[in-house]
Amino acid sequence: MSYGTRVQAISQVTDRKPLPSKIPQRLEALWATDVFTLSKMQASLPKDVFKSVKNTILTGGKLDVSIAGAVAAAMKDWATSKGALYYAHVFYPMTNATAEKHDGFISVQSDGSVITEFTGKVLVQGEPDGSSFPNGGLRSTFEARGYTAWDVTSPAYVMETDNGVTLCIPTVFLSWTGEALDKKTPLLRSISSMSKAATRVLKLLGHTEVAPVNSSCGAEQEYFLVDAHFAHSRPDLLLTGRTLFGKPAAKGQQFDDHYFGAIPERVQVFMQEVEERMYRLGIPAKTRHNEVAPGQFEIAPFFEAANVASDHQQLIMTLLKSTAKKHGFVCLLHEKPFAGINCSGKHVNWSVGNATQGNLLDPGDTPHANMQFLLFCGAVIRGVHKYGPLLRAVVATASNDHRLGANEAPPAIISVYLGSQLEKVFDQISQGQIEGSDAPGLMDLGVDTLPVFPKDPGDRNRTSPFAFTGNRFEFRAVGSNQSVSGPLVAMNTILADSLTWVADNLESRMKAGEDLKTAAQGVLKEIMDKHRNVIFGGNGYSPEWHKMAVEERGLANLRTTADALPVLKADYIEELFTRMGVFTPVELESRFDVYAEQYLLAIEVEAKLVVSMAKTIIYPAAVRYLSELSLAIANAAAIGIEMDKERAQTVSNLIKLLMDGVSKLSAAMAKDDFDSIEEHMQYSAQTIRLLMDKVREYADTLEGEVADNFWPLPTYQEMLFVK
Repeated sequence: MSYGTRVQAISQVTDRKPLPSKIPQRLEALWATDVFTLSKMQASLPKDVFKSVKNTILTGGKLDVSIAGAVAAAMKDWATSKGALYYAHVFYPMTNATAEKHDGFISVQSDGSVITEFTGKVLVQGEPDGSSFPNGGLRSTFEARGYTAWDVTSPAYVMETDNGVTLCIPTVFLSWTGEALDKKTPLLRSISSMSKAATRVLKLLGHTEVAPVNSSCGAEQEYFLVDAHFAHSRPDLLLTGRTLFGKPAAKGQQFDDHYFGAIPERVQVFMQEVEERMYRLGIPAKTRHNEVAPGQFEIAPFFEAANVASDHQQLIMTLLKSTAKKHGFVCLLHEKPFAGINCSGKHVNWSVGNATQGNLLDPGDTPHANMQFLLFCGAVIRGVHKYGPLLRAVVATASNDHRLGANEAPPAIISVYLGSQLEKVFDQISQGQIEGSDAPGLMDLGVDTLPVFPKDPGDRNRTSPFAFTGNRFEFRAVGSNQSVSGPLVAMNTILADSLTWVADNLESRMKAGEDLKTAAQGVLKEIMDKHRNVIFGGNGYSPEWHKMAVEERGLANLRTTADALPVLKADYIEELFTRMGVFTPVELESRFDVYAEQYLLAIEVEAKLVVSMAKTIIYPAAVRYLSELSLAIANAAAIGIEMDKERAQTVSNLIKLLMDGVSKLSAAMAKDDFDSIEEHMQYSAQTIRLLMDKVREYADTLEGEVADNFWPLPTYQEMLFVK
């Protein structure tokens, strides 16, 4: 790794031509061609089998396992007609990643011949190793059995790569003793729990026909693209997903010229291929654009049912990474790959609704008179206030700690933004009398040729971690590298708890003689009396809010993962998940153990790499430069020229500080006598990370002092601006 490598990389990048953009097919011709959709099932299954499958998918009815054989045969015929020789049970362990167990359709007969076979038993159940994935002690190494089980509500699909075609079957992942080892099982449980509670409230409101209630999700995926020639010369990017060293370029995002700017040609060709593959897989890609930071982009799908949206989100991350390779990029999903510029999140837009009552978080034109909306919105407010620390805990990772609280992401204090219209309505509720709400206005631009269009009754607030945005809430604290399942589980569960409380109180009040309207207004007032402290419409970045939130409103400010993850062990959180039937106590404990271990391992890998890169890459480069600089000073002195020695002294001092910092970090990393995992996490957060930052400070200062032709690592300027 040398300056020559950097120069060669720049040449290869600038001389590279974008892959040719294919003429796009019509959307209708692409849509879901690689998905075993309901229409494909209807065309290939017996009527009674199709009716049973459809009932399970659309209404949540119990799966009739006896139909699995017919479904498996039809699924196999469809997949093999598209070139598939293998199938894979796809599941989502507690790593935020996707796991696949591939098996062939091949079945060897007694005469030595082979046939293509896929049975209902194989469709319904698989058996990967249950102890080789993070499980928090649910499975010991010698107790390896685990099961995958077919999730009929998320459609099977074929994944086509340069290496072949595979039938992919979404599944849950369980231990032999029945505990959830994955992210899908708790999500399905949380949806069921929320649906039951929502149905109770809707029936109390007078609805006689109530379809199953589901949550919906639309996740905005942010990411960075770096040319592979640069990324492959950066050990930190390859092993951790972020730059552990790097001096910010003279130009960053200060001109605000990248956000929504013209998409670079090479990037747009990449985006178009990602979108085509998404459409083939039935993923409704809706939005693409440049994000705020140079080299940063966003893709966002349309809303889908939460379980399918979660599966699709995992696929989107896979597609972004694999397609980037074809185009000579490395796709970075780390929340903070570059210092000094914006980081990446995954804003999760979340709502709840059903086929009979529609979107239950739609306020309509007169939200003050929409009692159904007010009760559901009030339930969300109550849930976020009671369980705000849980919402912080489910987005807690080593990488997400870099963005929460920064001036490009929401603070670690969980609050709710309603907008001026709804905030006034809920203020009226707290005062005991609903009088009305602001009507939407009109935007007149003062130019006859420009249209007059409706103006929303409330503004948006980008500093809020949990903001109402018209007919849904946007959870903005989710990290770009995370599965959306964990946040969805938390949101569904706290809503289920609050709706259960709402239903219990409505029933109690109405039994005491109150009519429905009076009872509902009483419930809403009680919510506001107890939980209005979580509502905040101001600047979430301001020091005044941080002080007020903690000291006056009693909200938690859990700045790091080490602060947040222990919330999962709190008695009231265990009681919540147990009562709602989402996690057993041992399943919840396993989540804490897994996520804490991942946090510690992430920091350990980074710290080891900081030491290694400082000693073997940065120190030698700085010493070589210092040697040449010293030689030049000595040679000049020999012929009577006095050169300024200050620069050499500066470099010498920085080298010493760098290596002193490395020594302190190495010594700190050797400590292993911790009384608890919580103590270990705090040590990593408060000691190891600070020592890493100090080493970086000296290295980045050195980068600004050492001559460019001595610096071995691709710079920020190159990685962010050479495309």
